[in-house]
Amino acid sequence: MKALALFSGGLDSMLAAKIISDMGVEVTALHIDIGFGSKDDKSEILARRAGVAGADFAIIDVREEYLKNVLFSPKYGYGKHFNPCIDCHGFMFRTALNSLARFGADFIITGEVLGQRPMSQRSAAINQVNHLSGDSDLIVRPLCAKLLSPSRPEILGWIDREKLLDISGRSRVRQMELAKKFGFNDFETPAGGCLLTLENFSNKIKDALKFEKIECVKDAEILKFGRHLRLFGGAKMVVGRNEDENNKLEMINNPKFTKIDFIDDIVGASSFLIKTAGTEDKNLAAKIALTYAKTDFSKIYRVKIADEIFNASPFEDKKILSKFLIL
Repeated sequence: MKALALFSGGLDSMLAAKIISDMGVEVTALHIDIGFGSKDDKSEILARRAGVAGADFAIIDVREEYLKNVLFSPKYGYGKHFNPCIDCHGFMFRTALNSLARFGADFIITGEVLGQRPMSQRSAAINQVNHLSGDSDLIVRPLCAKLLSPSRPEILGWIDREKLLDISGRSRVRQMELAKKFGFNDFETPAGGCLLTLENFSNKIKDALKFEKIECVKDAEILKFGRHLRLFGGAKMVVGRNEDENNKLEMINNPKFTKIDFIDDIVGASSFLIKTAGTEDKNLAAKIALTYAKTDFSKIYRVKIADEIFNASPFEDKKILSKFLIL
């Protein structure tokens, strides 16, 4: 027998994989990349954690499909911010179930715990997720299976139901006891990582939908990094906070934006302006870019935006820029 484990790198998903792999089932920890799990590439970390749990590791990139079919039209709505948790879980299960043949697997497992999360892991929510998945009989939840109706793998004897658990609620005591038993000391914190649950990121999404739209992966990727500013004329500007963000913004290379260049010898953050910006916003963007650079507010500098040259001075105080920030 072989199982696909929906794998986040968190303790619950590691424990689920370990419990099933200890029954002699071959497990592949499957990380489904929807594009909002993290700002950074954690594939090496996830692969290591999967190995510790006794599983192989694989990633499926579904970012484009998630944008088109889930994020903006969830059947069961959003959580506190822009997180369509129930629809997201259902989408992940459906993706995993559709991948069984590809990986030569027989069923899927998940680290969900009944009652642990108020939106997506209530009994009613789990039933909704099952409905969205398309074939809930092949879903096993090893940490709380004894509190649920037996799945097909349990009924057919592919796995031993007696070795499954009956954990429920938000307490992490039993999971931490199991982590100690299995020697797990490296795992993601609960709900640690989903950008859609963060207020600031949700605000950036709502702002982008109002002005530029989010039409492809690069439109979503650029939201992850830098300071985001909405200028007087409605133009979007993005400014890196550090060298790492500068590099990531440049690598995204979103075609809707143009990089702001300094003609004079200036060291500063990488800044990007939406290509549809008007002249007023271009002048303002030049001043803002200079403000986030090593410059003298009493001097005039030359700034290039696309094919235009602007002469501008930085603002004397960065605090004035707070009114433009999308927070």
